[in-house]
Amino acid sequence: MDVNKVINRLKKKYPRKTIIKNDEINPTEIICELDPSKKHPDYGIAISIIDQSLAHYHKKTTEVYEVLNGKIILKLNNKEFILEKGSRIVIKPNIIHSAKGNETWIKVYSKPGWTVEDHILVE
Repeated sequence: MDVNKVINRLKKKYPRKTIIKNDEINPTEIICELDPSKKHPDYGIAISIIDQSLAHYHKKTTEVYEVLNGKIILKLNNKEFILEKGSRIVIKPNIIHSAKGNETWIKVYSKPGWTVEDHILVE
């Protein structure tokens, strides 16, 4: 992933929004909070640029992934789905999921809003 290019593009397209790297040194996912759940816990909206997301699940949150650009391989409870631009998928609570892409842009809707406490990594 060309991290600087992605961050510059996000800053230009979504000025003054919070940008988060999943790893400061070698990020494989960059998130831009468009409408963060800290403003309203009932929901959240973000853009996620994914090369690789770690397997995780949420106890409370339902997520909807909408592919904005590129292609992604999404694994839900060990079943693979290939999503391309315009595709959407709903990920219910307690579904273990991970994703592989190539600077793939995803719009993520979460309900209730995403919290760090409800993001449980799987070994």
